[in-house]
Amino acid sequence: METYKDIEAYRVGPLLGVTDFLFVFPFLEYLRRRKTSSMRLELGGGDTPWQSEADRRMIREDLRGGATFLTNHRDIIMDAAWLSFLLRTHYWIRPYMGIGNNLLSKRWIEWLVRYLRCYVVVRDGGPKEVMKNAQHLSAYIQMLRGKGKSIWLAQREGRAKDGNDLTQPAVLKMLTMGSGDFLDAIRKLNICPVSINYEFDPCDYLKAREMQLRRDDPQWKKPKGEDELSMKTGIFGDKGRVVYRVTPSLNHWMDANKEELEKMTRNEQVQAVAKQIDYQIHIGYETYERGEAFEQYLQERLVMIEMANKDEAYLMDKLHEMYRNPVLNHQAAKEKKGL
Repeated sequence: METYKDIEAYRVGPLLGVTDFLFVFPFLEYLRRRKTSSMRLELGGGDTPWQSEADRRMIREDLRGGATFLTNHRDIIMDAAWLSFLLRTHYWIRPYMGIGNNLLSKRWIEWLVRYLRCYVVVRDGGPKEVMKNAQHLSAYIQMLRGKGKSIWLAQREGRAKDGNDLTQPAVLKMLTMGSGDFLDAIRKLNICPVSINYEFDPCDYLKAREMQLRRDDPQWKKPKGEDELSMKTGIFGDKGRVVYRVTPSLNHWMDANKEELEKMTRNEQVQAVAKQIDYQIHIGYETYERGEAFEQYLQERLVMIEMANKDEAYLMDKLHEMYRNPVLNHQAAKEKKGL
């Protein structure tokens, strides 16, 4: 049997529960009370098609044998941390969570996150190494799902800086590597898309700054400490109202569209599944009312951006964009018809 010591989460059994109870959950509860005005986990609801108690029972049943929670990605740490906290609190589900090795800048950080049920997504190397790492990760995730474990993974590599959350087909290809039938592999993963909604993004001004830096220099690379600053800002920054909305397993959609999906090529199936994940995440958005106070908030965020050659018009446009795109995607999802 192949081992996964280079990427696997540490298996610490009951000790994980003790650590959660004594350290992790009190800290997350502190952040919930101090850094959000409200937080809730919903099964369907909101402005989605899944409104009834029967819909909620269906989603709870989807979670019973473990699921792959594929989400939009806004915050490096808190996206997964609060999802894990909420699932554990409400349904006693503790998902394994993916974390990029680029974030493991120190040995103690790697030890800690693996201890907290994080597995490592290795992103280093040339094309051959990338392919080998993807195969290794895919086999590990499929092994966990074969044992009924739940998984968290973002729908794309890196955060969507502009708020335009779109599933990367490469993520789906990685998850189904080594499988003869793509749709069968997706079914075994039991993907339940989750929409993560923050009223305010503490890292919005840092993201806008990064977008100008990349615009001005396409070869720009993050300096040492940039990710650590984003992690700290995301953890301790105010997020306002927070909503995590779990949508049904893709298996229901696949059952309803079985004949049409089976006529497609594998690449067409990948694209169709990616679009359905996008739809379920977009339709699950919580759309927040924005008034004059929000414009003042954006002005304050603009002032916080420190950089040479500061293009205030561009930066303000990017700040608006990252809050506007979810609303536009939600509206488009409501108008969607067919595959």
